[in-house]
This record gives sequence, C-alpha cells and structure tokens, in this order.
Amino acid sequence: MKNLIYLLLLLILLSCKDDKKNTLVHNYGPYDNIENDSIPKSIFGDLPEQYVQQKSFLVETFFNANINNTKNFNGSFLVAKNGHIIFEKYQGKSNFSTNEDITETTALHLASISKVLTATAIFKLVDTKKLTLDDKVQSILPTFPYSKITVRMLLNHRSGLAKYSRFTEPDNVWGRKKTLHNSDILNLLGKKNIPLEYTPDSKFAYCNTNYAILALIIENLTAQKFSEAMQTLIFKPLNMNNTFVFDLEKDKNIVSQSYKSTKEKVPFDQFDAIYGDKNIYSTPHDLLKFDLATYDPDFISENLKKEIYKGYSYEKKGIKNYGLGIRLREWETGQEVFYHNGWWHGNTSSYITLKNDTVTMIALSNKYSTKVYQTMRISALFGDYPFTINTEETE
Repeated sequence: MKNLIYLLLLLILLSCKDDKKNTLVHNYGPYDNIENDSIPKSIFGDLPEQYVQQKSFLVETFFNANINNTKNFNGSFLVAKNGHIIFEKYQGKSNFSTNEDITETTALHLASISKVLTATAIFKLVDTKKLTLDDKVQSILPTFPYSKITVRMLLNHRSGLAKYSRFTEPDNVWGRKKTLHNSDILNLLGKKNIPLEYTPDSKFAYCNTNYAILALIIENLTAQKFSEAMQTLIFKPLNMNNTFVFDLEKDKNIVSQSYKSTKEKVPFDQFDAIYGDKNIYSTPHDLLKFDLATYDPDFISENLKKEIYKGYSYEKKGIKNYGLGIRLREWETGQEVFYHNGWWHGNTSSYITLKNDTVTMIALSNKYSTKVYQTMRISALFGDYPFTINTEETE
C-alpha cells in the first residue's frame, strides 16, 4: 500500500506541465552573497522552482516516514542540489536540561564524519607540497615505530594499526580512568611495543587510531594545534563559522550534549580528548559549504581527487569500499555514492555526496538513532541509484 501511495504522489507531481515562465528559486546555498566565494558558480546549474517543490515534497515525505516516523528525531537534516537547499529540518534539543533548541546554527558532534575533514586537511598539505600520500609516517613522526606504514595507509585504513580503544585498556598500558590524548597514543605505540594487527596494506580494517595519528601529522607540519590548523586550512577559508574542534576541558559544558535514545545523558569518558577520528562539531549548512568546495579544483586538485574518490580494498567482493577519508558504494552498473557515517556516544551522523548529480545529504543527531543512516536512500530521488525509497534498509 505504501508503494502505491508513493508511486501515485510521484506521478501526480511529475505529470505537472513545465511552466516556461517559472522563476528560478533563490539560491539558499551557503555561498550566497559571500564575497570570497571560492566555488565557481558556473559549474552549478540553477534549479526551477517547480523542480525544488517536487523534490522538497518527496524528501520531506521520506524524512517523515523513515527518519522522523515517531516524531522523535533530535537533530539536524538537510538535502541540497547544486547548492540549493531542497529541504532542511532542525528539531529537538541540544541540551535537555537547559531546554536549548537545535537550530540551523547549532553545532552537533560529527562523530566519524570528522575523518572526512581531517583527511581534507591532509589533502591541503599534499597540494601545497608539505608531504605526499606515500610518505612514510616515520619520516614525519620519528617516534612512530612502524617503518612501512604510509600516510595513504592511514587514510584508507590499511595500516594494520591496533585500535587505541582496545590496546589502552589494560592498566599496565594505560587503563580506563586516565584521559587519553593523541600524543599518548603515539608514545604508547612505541614504548609498549603494541604489535600491528596485520601486515600493512594487506587488507582493510577500519581503525580510529589511523586518524588520531593523522591529526598529529597535521600538527607537526603546520606547527599549529589541530584545532588551529583546521581553522586555517578549512573552516575559515570556507566560512564554516559554526564548526570547531572540541576541547574536552573548555567545551564539555557548553557544547550540545549526547544522549541515549531514552534521553539519558551519555557522560564523557577517557577517549573524549582525542581528535582527528572524531571531536569536530558542525552544522549541515557548514558541511554543505564544505561539500561544495570539494568540486573546486582550487580547493583540492583534480589529480588528488582521483586518488581520493576511488576504492583501495578489493580483497573481498562487494559494493562497499573505502577511499581516502571517504566511504563509497560502487555498483557494476557504474553508479557511485560517496559517504561517511558516524557514531560516538549518543551521536549518530551521515554525510552523503553524489558527485555525478551534485547532491548533498546530511543527517546529524545527538540522541542515539540509527535512522539517520537511512538518509542514503534518498539518492534514488536524484539519480539512477539502486535504493528503495519505502522499504527500510540496514547499514
């Protein structure tokens, strides 16, 4: 029955005759009226108002049926095409105890979407000849104990490094009570002789340690703290004014808080001072600015993008793969979706970018919900992507 309803609604909308006098919808994209716009607007086409209305209705219908179906979504949601916002929604509380609403300027924890931004800082350093993708990590961080691991292997999760959340658990290594920092991870890898999980570049294994080390590489090459380097390389140039790197001591009481699905607050723990793999806060508007910038050859070179947006792990057959700081799904028919999901404490997140269709989709929640991961299925409304719109899929 749901299938029939969706089909009827779609047919009604698409059967409307094009009005040649349609005015173009205002560009509500984040680069509108910004003097130092680094994105060549000519690469993005304007959208007829009728198109926006049709897509907005379909996206909102999907959102209400699949993400907010219990009216309990707590977070931010945005879908844009060509930089034009098709639909956005801000709902719930950033802090239930103080009754603070989530708005379009409320920064939420990105969880592992932070990796996309950390990787991009590395790309900026590659484009400015500060390093290469195949530099040995040891040549940048001399105390790093593994001679064969390269920057590329950190970016695509093929390094073989052990997960810091596991190897630090024993009291004789670190323990569960002391706050862990990025520098501690580097020191422990060498001093405690932490073995590699597998031979570098022999397989894929998702590991947060990779991005904690990448953050140290950024600090080393910029001579700045990670938070300052990210502002310099990415946030300020792109006018990402509500985006920042979390500081546990300074920010823990003022940022949006994290909650279980029951609204029970999730406390900070010993891993909340680590950055690079997580701990960047942002908004859908700022992430849209970032996504638009990824099309700009002056922001990331075209040669480098060829290295970023390709899979590196084909040991096992399947549609899922990992590029450099980005996940991808690729089908034999030629369709590709680039994305990154996140989960940290009660924060869940999803960022999807359809490069062939210039579509951006973002869902952020600070109250635990796996429904944000359904966002990818909206791809089917913008191109020939093999997703169903009204049958729930699991990630």
